Amino acid sequence: MDAVRVTLLREVLAGTEWLGATRRFAGVLRGSVVSHGGGLLLVGTPEDEPWHLAAHLMDEAAWSGTPELAPTLVRHAPRPADREHLAVGLGRLAAARRGETLLVVAPEEPAPLLERVHEARRAGATVLALGSGGGELEAMAHETLAVPPGAELDLDTVQHLVSAAAGENALPAPRGRGRFRDRLSRLTELLTAPPPPRW
Repeated sequence: MDAVRVTLLREVLAGTEWLGATRRFAGVLRGSVVSHGGGLLLVGTPEDEPWHLAAHLMDEAAWSGTPELAPTLVRHAPRPADREHLAVGLGRLAAARRGETLLVVAPEEPAPLLERVHEARRAGATVLALGSGGGELEAMAHETLAVPPGAELDLDTVQHLVSAAAGENALPAPRGRGRFRDRLSRLTELLTAPPPPRW
């Protein structure tokens, strides 16, 4: 789904709870990865790995200038022949540590996945969950966006809204040398500009 379709979808959803919910969840996601300097792990279920969300978050990371949004896609059964960025297995969740964020996209909750997520949380990772809600994953996560069966939107559509909101809600640039130089440049232009004409 491209930016134009996301915009049209937002227009259709105006006045519903989905826009606020997806933006709030995206803000938590962005805030978690930016405040800790990155380390976003993304995992789904064996039957439904979040390929599209990973690709959209990579795009949003580049477009928004927020590299921390670029995830590591953790897969249930990577093959030795897979490219490096597609060869990260569940062992990576066991290595998750404080400061990392784990985003779980799971319409159902297989026990082996829940065990890995629990280990990551116990090690200090921040756990965020997109799923049907009401299960063990919701209880385990620091933040959840529930997409129950029969909801107006499906989980795939909600992922598009979350990724778009995460990229567009980029935090302001930190104050530092660049900001000081910008202010100094504007002040210099103001002081050296000719006086306004008198009428």
